[in-house]
Amino acid sequence: MWTVELSFSDAPERLAARPAHRQSLTALHGAGKVRQAGPYADDSGALIVLDLPSREEVDAVLAADPYFTTPGVTVVRVREWVPFLG
Repeated sequence: MWTVELSFSDAPERLAARPAHRQSLTALHGAGKVRQAGPYADDSGALIVLDLPSREEVDAVLAADPYFTTPGVTVVRVREWVPFLG
């Protein structure tokens, strides 16, 4: 599994791009690729948990969604995660 941590600014482009991004994440969730996703309570960023076998597949997901390169959205960190619960 992988975590993708995002940070947000107040750029208006981010909010305009968000509905399509959420649709993309919903489709990936339906396909079993996204386990969880959502913004932090203060809307300073978000966390996405991906159930993918390789960093290459994570990078492909990020490349396929223009939201990740939208002004106001920064990919802060992508890390492999090995949960022992859940």
